[in-house]
Amino acid sequence: MEVPNHLAIVLDGNRRWAKKKFMPSYIGHRKGADTFDKFLDWCAELNIPNVSAYILSTENLENRSKKELDELFKLYYDYLQKYLEKKSGFFDKYQMRVRFIGDLDRLPPRLVKLMGKIMMRTAKYQKHMINFLVAYGSKFEITSVIKKLASGFIKAGRIEITEKDVEKNLLVPVPVDLVIRTGGMYRLSNFLLWQAAYAEIYVTKTLWPDFSKRELVKAIRWFNNEERRHGK
Repeated sequence: MEVPNHLAIVLDGNRRWAKKKFMPSYIGHRKGADTFDKFLDWCAELNIPNVSAYILSTENLENRSKKELDELFKLYYDYLQKYLEKKSGFFDKYQMRVRFIGDLDRLPPRLVKLMGKIMMRTAKYQKHMINFLVAYGSKFEITSVIKKLASGFIKAGRIEITEKDVEKNLLVPVPVDLVIRTGGMYRLSNFLLWQAAYAEIYVTKTLWPDFSKRELVKAIRWFNNEERRHGK
């Protein structure tokens, strides 16, 4: 079974999972974090080189209540602190570099500081890459790229933007091969729109907290059976 070079995943369904069980939403998010813990192990075991996970969107920051966001930020902090203290050997074992990508200025400073520690600790690794897309949206990313290019072109006196110019400045520079979305929704939700231009998209009705290694392997087997045309 050939694994994708870059697997991107939309972790959808935590709140619906909690609602079905008559539980508060933060319980669903915590169960989702436990699933993500296992997911990283599965990706490492399958030797997937690049993984991008959609953790929190720019729209989430604008449309969710302060209470829910505060609960999420505390969950992220506790989860990352655990990795830094108890599971640091995991990143060493699999030579996994960790990156946090998005409008990080919109996150609590202590959370950003912790993210920085993990990125510094794993910066030397190149075998595997895990991108946590948090406070992220493709519109934010592409707008940032255009601003950066425009600033450079003004100084250089050249106003010409090519696809290669954009790709060199993307926050996530590796094209996506396979997008998995849990929760049954058939949309990308402002997720890696440029990078996923020719990605295969696999949607499962399974809510993220119930996602399993078997489901992951099923998605990759489906990917293997797809004929990738890239516009041909």
